[in-house]
Amino acid sequence: MTPTTASDPLVYGWWIASRASGLVALVLVTAAVLLGLTLGGRMTRRPGMARVVKTLHEQTALAGLVAVAVHGLTLLGDGWLRPSLANLVAPFTLGYRPVFTGLGVIAAELVAVLALSFYARRRISPRRWRVAHRLTPLAYGLAVAHALGSGSDMQGWVRLATLASVAPVGILLLERLRARPAARPSRPTRPLPDSNRRPLPFHGGGRSQPLGPRRAGVS
Repeated sequence: MTPTTASDPLVYGWWIASRASGLVALVLVTAAVLLGLTLGGRMTRRPGMARVVKTLHEQTALAGLVAVAVHGLTLLGDGWLRPSLANLVAPFTLGYRPVFTGLGVIAAELVAVLALSFYARRRISPRRWRVAHRLTPLAYGLAVAHALGSGSDMQGWVRLATLASVAPVGILLLERLRARPAARPSRPTRPLPDSNRRPLPFHGGGRSQPLGPRRAGVS
């Protein structure tokens, strides 16, 4: 930020709002990912715990989506960055650190799609929704990379806290992947009967009779 923009309280306020909303969005997205990864684990096996965690996961994801939207809108008032609406929608188009800001745009769009797709899961089928929901850790990783690479306030304890949040997410993700049931083996096919094979004798009543229909004139 230049001295000119720093001396303007209004411009400085936009800068503070965009940075604060970005940090809040990162915290909420991290919490939503952690809560989502705990679903189906040991902690949610207690009676009623799964419903509580699921409700918290949904509400935290929506709150994180609102914080992401506030972060993007307040960036439009940044007098030093001066982004356009197209820069906030199309990744890698902003002149300031385009790689990391582009990752942030992709992460924001993924968060929006994944959060809102919950209400359309019946239309897209629950199975497809669960498959698409596996992209949540990817959105989180992109958000962390965006924060570390483009955030001017990612220093000191803020940077350490961001890096520290990666450990529990990674542990829960590995635990979730390890607990996923293996694919069921395919059932072996039964061999077709051989028409050229002679029937086995049937021992009944002391006489051996071939299997199959009785021939005419044979008692």
